[in-house]
Formats: sequence, C-alpha cells, structure tokens
Amino acid sequence: MLNTLFRPFERLIDPFRPHDDLTPPSGLVAYVWSYLRQVWPLFAAVLAVGLLATLAEVMVFRYVADIIDILTSSKPGELWAQHGATFISMLLTIGVAWPILVLIQSLLLQQGLTTQFPVLIRWQSHRHIVRQSISFFANDFAGRVASKVADTASAVRNTLITLSDTFLYVVVYFSSAVYMFLEADFRLVIPLLVWLTAYGLLCWRYVPRLSKASEEGSEARSALVGRLVDSYTNIQTVKLFADPSREEAYVREAMEINTVKWQVQQRLITQLDVIVNLLNIALLLSTAVLAIWLWSEGAITIGAIALAGALTQRILNMSGWIMFQVTSLFENIGTIQNGIDTIAQPHKVTDAPEATALKVGRGEVRFDHVHFHYGEADRAAIDGIDLTIAAGEKIGLIGPSGAGKSTLVNVFLRLHDVTGGRILIDGQDIAKVTQDSLRAHIGMVTQDTSLLHRSIRSNIAYGRPGASDAEIIEAARRAHAWGFIPDLRDNRGRSSLDAHVGERGVKLSGGQRQRIAIARVLLKNAPILVLDEATSALDSEVEAAIQDSLLELMAGKTVIAIAHRLSTIARMDRLVVMDSGRIIETGTHAELVHAGGLYARLWARQTGGFLAEIA
Repeated sequence: MLNTLFRPFERLIDPFRPHDDLTPPSGLVAYVWSYLRQVWPLFAAVLAVGLLATLAEVMVFRYVADIIDILTSSKPGELWAQHGATFISMLLTIGVAWPILVLIQSLLLQQGLTTQFPVLIRWQSHRHIVRQSISFFANDFAGRVASKVADTASAVRNTLITLSDTFLYVVVYFSSAVYMFLEADFRLVIPLLVWLTAYGLLCWRYVPRLSKASEEGSEARSALVGRLVDSYTNIQTVKLFADPSREEAYVREAMEINTVKWQVQQRLITQLDVIVNLLNIALLLSTAVLAIWLWSEGAITIGAIALAGALTQRILNMSGWIMFQVTSLFENIGTIQNGIDTIAQPHKVTDAPEATALKVGRGEVRFDHVHFHYGEADRAAIDGIDLTIAAGEKIGLIGPSGAGKSTLVNVFLRLHDVTGGRILIDGQDIAKVTQDSLRAHIGMVTQDTSLLHRSIRSNIAYGRPGASDAEIIEAARRAHAWGFIPDLRDNRGRSSLDAHVGERGVKLSGGQRQRIAIARVLLKNAPILVLDEATSALDSEVEAAIQDSLLELMAGKTVIAIAHRLSTIARMDRLVVMDSGRIIETGTHAELVHAGGLYARLWARQTGGFLAEIA
C-alpha cells in the first residue's frame, strides 16, 4: 500500500527527459537555475506546502499561550460552552491539518525532488561531458571529472533544499515572533531585534569566508580523489615502477592539503558556534527579564510570558540549526562552483548548426591542404597534407615516431578539428556532417586497445548493438578470439560471452584484447577502416593467423593502416611516408625501396641492416 502512495510522487520528475544540449552556464545562479527551471513547479509546490506546515507548527506556540490565558480567566463549568469552538479549531489545526501538510511536503520533497532531481543533473552533465574532445580528458583525472559530475548534482539539490528550509523557518518564525511579541507588548520585540541585527552582522562577517574555505576544500577533495583514482587505475605501473614511499608521498601530499583546507573551515565554524551561543544566552536572559518585568507592571498576561519564553527558546534552537544550514549551504555552493569549472566548459569539437548525416557510397577520402597543431605555440603536427585515397584503396602510413601519423587519423575521426584545410569523404566535408554519423562509417582498431568493463558480448557488439550471439561468435571466430572466449570466467561466476573483462580489459592479455577489438570492427563492418598498429600486441604466430581475417575485413573497403612493423603493410596498394607532419614519399613497397629514401632506410633496418650496423 505504501508503494502505491510513493510511486506517483516518484514519477513527478523524469530525469531522462529530452533537453537542450547546451553548454551549462558558468555563473553560479545561472547554473543552478538551468536545472531548477526544469522542475520549478514541483519546487514551488514544496515551498508552498512547507510554508503552510511551518505556519501550523508556529500556531502551537500561539495556542499554548491562548490556553493558558483561557484557563486562568475561565470557570471550569463554563469552559466548554465559552471556548469549545476554539478548542475544536485548535484540534483540527494541530491534529489533522498539520500532519497532512507534513505528509504531503515529505512526499513532494523526498519522493519527488530529493532522489530524481540529482539524477536529472548527473544525466545532463554526463551527456555534456562525454561529448567533450579527447583533449578535455587528456588534461584532467578521469576520477576527478567523475567525482565532480556526481558531487555537483548532490550539491545543487542540497543547496536548494537548504535555502528553502532556511527561508521558510527564518521568515515564518521570525516574522511570527515579531508579530506575536508586538501583539503582546511592543517592548518584547527589542531584545529580538537587537539579536537579529547582531546575528545578521555575524553572518555578513563569516559567510564569505566560509564560502571561500568551502570552495577551496571542495577543490582539494576533488584533487585527492583524482590522485587516488590515478593510482588505482594504473596499479600495475605503480607496482612495477614506483617506489612505494614515493607513491605514498604523492597521495599523502594531497591528503595533507585536503586536511589543511578543511581545518580552516572547521576553525571558522567553531568561532561561529561560540559567538552564536553567547548571543543566544543574551537573548534568552534579556527576554525573560523583560517579560517578567512587563508582567509585574500588568502590561502582559501569563500566557504572553509563556509565548515569549517558548518562542524565544525555539528561535535559539533554530539559530544553531540555521548556522549549520548556512555552513552546509556554503559547503555545497563551494562544491558547485568547483564543479562548474569542469562541467560548464564548452565543447571544442562540435557539430555544425546545419550538420547532416554522412552518406558513404564509394568511400573516397581526400585530405585537402590539411593543417593541425595542438597549441598556438606548438609546431604544426600536420603541415599541409594533400592526399587522396581512392574508393577501396588501401594505403599504409609510415614514418618515425612523432611524424604525425596518429594525429592525421585523429583529425580524420574528428577527435580534433583541423586548424586549416578540410577533409572530405565522397565529397562531403566532415566538418559539416554529424560526428556520430562520421564515426559510424569508420571502423578502427587502435594500438592501445582498451575494453569496457562489461561482458565480452557487450564489447564485441559495441559498434553494432542488437547483433545476435551467432553473429558475435562468427566475428570472434574470424578474429581468432573464439579459441579463448569459452574458457573465460570472472569473479562472479559469469563465463564465456557473459564474462566481464575488468577495467580497461585488464583481465585479458594484450593479444586477447586486440583480438576482441578486431572482432568488434569485423562485426561493425564499416565501409572505411582505420588500423593503428592493429596487430602490435599479437605474437608472430597469431599475427600470421589473423592476416587472412584482416585481408577479408579490408576487402572492398577504403583502408588507412599505420604500422611500425613494415612487413604488416608492405602489401598495401600504396604506402605514404610521413615525417615532421608532411608527406615526403608515396608509392608501392617496391618503388619506395628502389627510391632509396626514408622508407628504404626503415626497411633495411627492420630486415637486418640496423642490427648489422650495430654489430
């Protein structure tokens, strides 16, 4: 039955609703509003019901004062006749209306807002982050980015809830206290107003300092998480190369910085606690003395004394709560501001406003005077490349490390945008087509094969969702991967295609990962194929076995292959030799060996000349 009550409220927010794919605002208020405006009716309902519930709570103090005055001024036999209607209204307000309002507020807040609202923020933040360019992820810790996506969403929710709670209680309680005190005797308001002034000055003094300390603390925590995740993600390198004390010092430094930042904040909080406590004692004593004096003068009733005492005590209890809320508020604001720096960065590689889907018929690729550099001060990584690859032609890219081969592939895939010139596929400028459609028509096997921590089935079918098990197994057989897949078993007992491969595929050998990657591309069957050191992780026997599969994969496709092991691409239709971002030689294997240039020297080294020279 309770689930039936909860479910409609849990569906008030659809976190995965369609939304504009815009860069989040970089300003704090604008950033929060960009998400709040999507759910503002629910938030307004929470505020409205909360206001009514808080007013009902305040009425308890008023009713206590009224009951005391009624009992001290009425005869027992006439009590019900004279005040029965008053007692019934009190009963209905406190016993019926107040619980119902609290129930509705809790359902709207806890079931409607608290759970789903952060999911909405995380989902939209993730969709923005995952569309960032490769350079965005190269310049930050993956763990740090993930931490900010998760923490910022919670901080936005907590900030809004804290603001609404604090606003409701401050406005309702303080305005009610002033009104009721004025109604009894205007002089009762004097201690409260003095206290409010001092409390406001205290907030004005400490809140900005708390805000800065909270932001710095949040940044320190994100940096700490980034270092921890960096160590855990690269645990094999850490174990093989790092001096344990050096690695511990690296993490310890971040922990010490994080501790110092939070100590600054806690010192401020302690100062606030002490000063607020002194102010509270002064308010309590001054209100009590004044109320008793006014009663002795006949200016107020006993009920008014009870009202003043109870309401003052409630305000004093709230003052500590409010200070805690303010502290929490600025911790969350610091987290949001820190998260905005990462989440609200605009995309560097974007689809053109009128981008259309790429249509590949023949598969001709043309690099038209292409330039690219990674930064204004850097030398050009690609310097005026002019290259046409005919439909179905297979070319090999060759050159020393740093020649620009992988960079040329990266701009072809639009992982970076060119800084000059253009790249065309069947006459279509890739800068004017959607990135998703571009990459859907290109299959790629990279040198550093990193698999998703999912099942073998999911990894192979990643480029072609919905493929049947029979198609997945056939692709695995063609990639010479089926020989080991049936024997795989993970720590949860899942086996074969259901076995999970671990983060980045660490449970598999390099050769096994490479064969899974090749199976994935075989299944995708895209018309353009890019091989970046595709067989580098395979031993000679497996490489020889898979060559036939690669030749089958390349049949009828336009192929760009990069390899340092020249024997693997010597049979390509044409070889393109690069150095320092330029094309310096083109031709078949035989032509380039005969020409005696860079390719001939590289070939001589790999076929014995280099070893002979060393000897």
